[in-house]
Amino acid sequence: MDKIPITKEGLEKVRQELNRLKKEERPKNIRAIEEARSHGDISENAEYHAAKEAQSFIASRINELQNVISSSEVIHVEKGPATHAVFGRTVLVYNLETGEETAYQLLGPYESDPDNGTISVKSPLGQALIGRSAGDEVKVNTPRGIQEFEIIKIY
Repeated sequence: MDKIPITKEGLEKVRQELNRLKKEERPKNIRAIEEARSHGDISENAEYHAAKEAQSFIASRINELQNVISSSEVIHVEKGPATHAVFGRTVLVYNLETGEETAYQLLGPYESDPDNGTISVKSPLGQALIGRSAGDEVKVNTPRGIQEFEIIKIY
């Protein structure tokens, strides 16, 4: 199994979510199932079916997070000037088509949140940026077609 790159802070967030699911959400869900069962016939009980679906989601998420933790490789994010785009660095890119500048920090898939300026190193744009330098142009195949970016700055 491939190692999942993650920052120390990102791994802590995954652990916190796992802890919350195990100690809060799962017990709350068990109580909801018990309460729904107490209403009688479960074959037509919407509360019961909803609680069972939630139980399945919680169990699956717990399993996923446990796998993430066991497969994670914590990578120390370097500070200071950078010459190349690597994990943890922020890259300012200029979209040659739209004229927009956007800064993205390159992180692992479980820390990715493009709306908040972080993308996965495994995403198409992340893969295109890794190893590149300021001034380089990259082409990325996106759902909107091929887009071209110029790397303005790496910090």
